[in-house]
Amino acid sequence: MVFADLFFIYFFMPLCILIYFVARKIQARNIVLLAFSLLFYAWGEPVWIVMLVAYSYLNYMTGRVIGRAKNEKVKKRALILALAVDIGVLGIFKYSGFFVENINSLLGVSIPVPDIKLPIGISFYTFQTLSYSIDCYWGKVKVQKKFYKFLLYVSMFPQLIAGPIVRYSTIAEEIDERHTSLKDVSDGFSRIILGIGKKVIIANSLNTVVTSCFGTAENGYSGIGTISVLGAWFGAAMVALWYYFDFSGYSDIAIGLGRIFGFHFDENFTYPFVCKSITEFWQRWHISLGTFFRDYLLYVPIFGKRRKYGGLFLVWFCTGLWHGASWNFVIWGLYYGLFVFMEMKIGKKRYKNWNPIFAHIYTKVVIIVGFGIFYFEDFGSLGKFFKALVGANGNPFSNIITRKIFLANIFLVIAAAALSTPILKKLREISEKKAKNYYLVRSAGIAMNAAILIISSLLLLNTTNNPFLYFRF
Repeated sequence: MVFADLFFIYFFMPLCILIYFVARKIQARNIVLLAFSLLFYAWGEPVWIVMLVAYSYLNYMTGRVIGRAKNEKVKKRALILALAVDIGVLGIFKYSGFFVENINSLLGVSIPVPDIKLPIGISFYTFQTLSYSIDCYWGKVKVQKKFYKFLLYVSMFPQLIAGPIVRYSTIAEEIDERHTSLKDVSDGFSRIILGIGKKVIIANSLNTVVTSCFGTAENGYSGIGTISVLGAWFGAAMVALWYYFDFSGYSDIAIGLGRIFGFHFDENFTYPFVCKSITEFWQRWHISLGTFFRDYLLYVPIFGKRRKYGGLFLVWFCTGLWHGASWNFVIWGLYYGLFVFMEMKIGKKRYKNWNPIFAHIYTKVVIIVGFGIFYFEDFGSLGKFFKALVGANGNPFSNIITRKIFLANIFLVIAAAALSTPILKKLREISEKKAKNYYLVRSAGIAMNAAILIISSLLLLNTTNNPFLYFRF
């Protein structure tokens, strides 16, 4: 089941919320939310629900062992077991085919390449169970003694499929005690509608623009060989905006749903394109993933010692690999790691002295090229993309096709660029500060939400499948 679906918006979600609030006690509400979460996941993948529950039970039991054990060796063995199973299962499902393909290529052998279907959301809920086990071992969280509560944490449908990666410490207290005010419900629904609009109205439209520029993996990226220089830059910029609105839209829906149920998930995106450095970009983009690697991997001893820059590149290698079993993702991760490394060497004080205009140009160029690397999953097309950026394919600086694509989508591009910044947020805050405008602004917000929901619903009538991009990760 997906969020951007009429069945979810007008049946599943309202039914869940209705039954949830009919239940008065927190224990009953937890059971309602757990039942709907398992149903949500089983709706699309009934086979993998068994693995999700078994996965959760293993980590629940290792957490109990860590909590009860007085012997450090026992605690460490329980942690190692949890890490080995979590990482091992993720590796088998997500990377076994990639590993065998590379072995075949390097050694010239023909080992059968396993074709294993990737369970939806496994990358996200694996990281949640990993963080729980590690935090239990470090003593940062209290061990959960009730399995159904732990299963609720892992399987909670608002964030189960595509994040944000919610740590147990964030919602541990709210599992046992939480309250939902009318403001929580209002803000939650507003956030849900905003996320649906981002996905259905903007992201899906940007997807069409990207396809017009580059084509898709299924058709061999048919446009990359002939696209103009301006078209290549424009297309890559549209990829960046497309991924932003698609993924941040999902995060908005997840955060909004959590708010209605009394959970306060951390923000996952905070206007990343306003950044003045690549380091700042990654403090604003997919925050839950970046902080996960920072807290659990950055200071892992390499060759027996903590190595500052070795840990840095290990983090970025894993960040790239987490996104997919393909070398372009690894290159993408290391590419960003290189710029973060360069900014570390320059130093914060010297970097602050850079001209702000130059800093913005630098970051946007790096980001646009980065999302081009992310989009093209085979080396042949990726090479053509790099050449297209500088006209080395024999492609012109501009052509009539590029101009037609741009002019046909000019209002979409302007709207997407503006909405990726906090301009509207700032205007609303300024308006709400004036007492006489407060109710006018609130009324305008309600009208805007209604319009977004109606437009999104009409667009969804003509589509049968609206998966979010990060479902495949």
